[in-house]
Amino acid sequence: MLDSKNMTVGIVGLGLMGASVAAAMSLFGYRVVGISPVESEVDRTAKRRMRKQIEDVVGRKLVPGTVEHYLDQIRISNDFQDLSACDMVIENVLENLEVKKDILEKIEAVVKDDTIIGTNTSAIPINTLQKFLKKRDRFLGLHWSDPAFTSQFLEIICGDESDQKLAEKIKDISTAWNKEATLLRKDIRGFVTNRLNYAMYREAFYLVENGYASMEDVDRACRTVGGVWMAFCGPFRFMDLTGVQAYYRVMKDLFPTLSDYKDVPEFVEKIAQEGGNGISNGRGFYQYSEEEAKAWEEAFANFYYDIYALKEKHPPESLKKLT
Repeated sequence: MLDSKNMTVGIVGLGLMGASVAAAMSLFGYRVVGISPVESEVDRTAKRRMRKQIEDVVGRKLVPGTVEHYLDQIRISNDFQDLSACDMVIENVLENLEVKKDILEKIEAVVKDDTIIGTNTSAIPINTLQKFLKKRDRFLGLHWSDPAFTSQFLEIICGDESDQKLAEKIKDISTAWNKEATLLRKDIRGFVTNRLNYAMYREAFYLVENGYASMEDVDRACRTVGGVWMAFCGPFRFMDLTGVQAYYRVMKDLFPTLSDYKDVPEFVEKIAQEGGNGISNGRGFYQYSEEEAKAWEEAFANFYYDIYALKEKHPPESLKKLT
């Protein structure tokens, strides 16, 4: 039986997202075994990322204890056998089908029969990955967002052969991780959040590529409208709050005009093919000096903490209808 207060959690893949989840699991009070298939990655970046996130959280007094206490809860290894005592293992490796197949098979070969295996994929269907395992009912999608501790986002995705009661158990446990988890009982490519986000990205590309607005103005529109209300509620609640009738009338005229591109826009393709990767190398949709990139990265992290504090003042549970 899964003990939500006394678990050992394995994190396989300690890149940007994996290191964030490992740090978060330690901050939630669990023992963590971090497995990095690429040893140099651990030496260069993973430990630094985990320390930085733990220092931020402890420094803001969001958890008790010292930085060293939480770092001591994390053991890093290159040996998959070290996952044998884990109650839950979350895979965080590259979004590459063959890589994930190899990693999932290695995980299943060493863990207990009742160990939960999760994948932090944002693009590959759970049904596809589930086929690589022999015991498929204990496999779920666990889609996190960075920073994993402060973000309240978590998607729990069932494949066709997943145990739905297990998924509900994870959702219940995730409240202790300060998550407002979304449970998908049926697998669909992109899940909920990415399907919504990429529909928005596609329309943003369309507006810019066809000269209707600049990237700066599209970003500004998102920040000053959707960026405000979406931190409070979702689209259905927002339409209730502001009047369904108006949206119904607009839908009839607007829906037929929205972008239905099937291909990646040329200007996005160009940035990607030239190696642009945003603030990590200074080249993306915008250009960044080293100082600008660092400033944006720090502001983004601080903004998450501020939103975290603001959302705590308006919990959805306090507004639910009493029965």
